[in-house]
Amino acid sequence: MQLLNLGVNHHTAPIDIRESVAISPADLQDSLLDLRNYLKGSHSELMPEVAILSTCNRMEIYCAANDVSNPAHHLEERAFDWLTSQKRLQGDALKPYIYSAKETDAVKHVFRVSCGMDSMVLGETQILGQMKKAVEFADQAGTLGTYLKPLFNKTFSVAKAVRATTDIGTHSVSMAGASVRLAERIFGDLKDSKILFIGAGEMIQLCASHFAGRKPKQIAISNRTVDRGDEMAKVFAEKGLQTDSFPLQSLPTRLHDFDVIVSCTASSLPIIGMGMIKTALKARNSRPIVLIDLAVPRDIEPEVRSLKDAYLYSVDDLGSVVNEGRNIRELSMADAETIIDKGVGEFFQTLQKRTLVPIIQSLQNTAERLKEIELEKAVRRIKRGEDPVKVLSIMAEALANKFMHAPINALQKSPNNEIEDFKRILSSIYSPK
Repeated sequence: MQLLNLGVNHHTAPIDIRESVAISPADLQDSLLDLRNYLKGSHSELMPEVAILSTCNRMEIYCAANDVSNPAHHLEERAFDWLTSQKRLQGDALKPYIYSAKETDAVKHVFRVSCGMDSMVLGETQILGQMKKAVEFADQAGTLGTYLKPLFNKTFSVAKAVRATTDIGTHSVSMAGASVRLAERIFGDLKDSKILFIGAGEMIQLCASHFAGRKPKQIAISNRTVDRGDEMAKVFAEKGLQTDSFPLQSLPTRLHDFDVIVSCTASSLPIIGMGMIKTALKARNSRPIVLIDLAVPRDIEPEVRSLKDAYLYSVDDLGSVVNEGRNIRELSMADAETIIDKGVGEFFQTLQKRTLVPIIQSLQNTAERLKEIELEKAVRRIKRGEDPVKVLSIMAEALANKFMHAPINALQKSPNNEIEDFKRILSSIYSPK
């Protein structure tokens, strides 16, 4: 099996490229099946394994395939071709932003991602949950197998060890925390501010919890599924905050009520445009409005940034804020890398041992077959009245001869350039303990 990781992230690609290849949760299962079939091609006997991780900061493909009969870059080229055709992109336009890793480098990359060492927020923990969900999706789609399953199991074990034994996550500023800081740069104390959250997913819930800690004047939720928005609003109402919840279609008439708007939905197109913000600013008599767009693809048209009194921030804009305190966390990176390197070695040792299983089973089956043959002979002799002690002695000698026949025969027929190695192996096996 060959292992490949291929994708884009915030290090290699701007947000417009990342959103062009993003895959929504609703499309993920179909994409997994389509990718596996594409890699399989006309080789019906092949069954590639695939998983896809798509977040606001990265989109990565993980695949393992028995691809040894093809050219060295065949799997990488097929995965890249699938991505461009799936998203109807020009390969030449996407290629400068793509990175890939194979075998040992691919395993190490997966480990580093899960530990938050490749994240915009160094040491952040959310990526581990996102990776677990990606693996769960792939498992449900049936696209994991005997290579990727143990890889991700080891990945989660390594991430746990890194977080338990290093300070990689110490003093980390989350995207949610950075959103609060950006809003405070414009409004200062948020106790007189009204905050609107668009969406009701995990990121919005994290952000809402951070903003709630500042005791704002109001927290409102706007979501396509009204019941889910109501449930989220109820949580903050029980904490003594003034809350509101309304459907997404009411957004144009309600936008002007809010000082800070945080959006993170799975929409493939922007849900807030220039016209909507212009209208809201006019109704606000030019009071500033902060818009924090945590979605990829983006929820808010980037042109909004040009409007006076509209302060728009994307996930990339939060980078400078989340990197505060990075130096403290970087001190733990060497320890984390040591744990990761050890994990890579252990993973490949596990794979190597797994290749021995068929050989061991074959040896055991052969021994069982020889035992049954000699046992049957011994039983017949005893039934004929022969001395049981003599019968057992004959059976033991016959079994010993049969077991020794194969290694002796192989040693005698070994080529001259292999005989020394063979002698060392046999000596190791049969030397007295």
